[in-house]
Amino acid sequence: MKAKHQERAEARRLRREQGLPMKRIAARLGVSPGSVHLWTSDIAITPEQAARNLEWSRAEFARTWAERNRQRRRAAQREGRERARARVPLHVAGCMLFWAEGLKRRGTVRITNSDVNLVAYFRRFLTECFGVETHRFAVSLHVYLGNGLSLEQIENHWLSALELPRSCLRKHSINPLPTSSSRTKRNKLPYGVCTLQVGDTRIAQHIYGAIQEYGGVGGAQMARQAADQAAPAAHACGQRPLSPPVAPAAPSGRGGGSRPGPRRRSARRTGARA
Repeated sequence: MKAKHQERAEARRLRREQGLPMKRIAARLGVSPGSVHLWTSDIAITPEQAARNLEWSRAEFARTWAERNRQRRRAAQREGRERARARVPLHVAGCMLFWAEGLKRRGTVRITNSDVNLVAYFRRFLTECFGVETHRFAVSLHVYLGNGLSLEQIENHWLSALELPRSCLRKHSINPLPTSSSRTKRNKLPYGVCTLQVGDTRIAQHIYGAIQEYGGVGGAQMARQAADQAAPAAHACGQRPLSPPVAPAAPSGRGGGSRPGPRRRSARRTGARA
């Protein structure tokens, strides 16, 4: 009983002098929050202390929430690595397809392409390997009209191949301004480019874990790939452009750096003699 009296007195002091939250007092004294509430419910704290406690509570919630989500992502990646060891052909092909063509995001599985068979295969991969239901798919198009096909015909072309209802359609990008210097669109795709997307963190992280197992890459490398694709300019049409490697600059002949030196004037122009 003496120990309880000491803890009660200390709890009241912490509440009265420092305005600490009851749960923090309970954790510090090793007692239950209910006991602290019983001991200190008659002590009022200042508005400044209440605002500080609210800030602490929000910060603690954010920290614990982030840690819980991090653990879930790690568990999904472990699941993906374990499933990859079975070497199921559809699972292998779908993960490799996403590695090559997919948009790398933490909680979204998204692929963009003009090949209807490729997008349809990826839809089959998500349905058969993860049980994704029809209503969870989102379909959007990047398309230019004026090629003899209406927007409804183009939509039906993709929806028929993907075996999805019209309720899966989302906002399209229609006749966007070309980015070429001539401001004209050349080599138009009659059915445009389709983006198929499912928002699911577990599936995305499962695929990342499987890719790590299939390709022998680590999580850090996958994170770098996701960061590279995060730049908005890299996805003007939903696809990352592939640029050829830049050849190294030829040596300038100077002692340091690659910047060329000043251009020499010819002997004829300077009047120099041999």
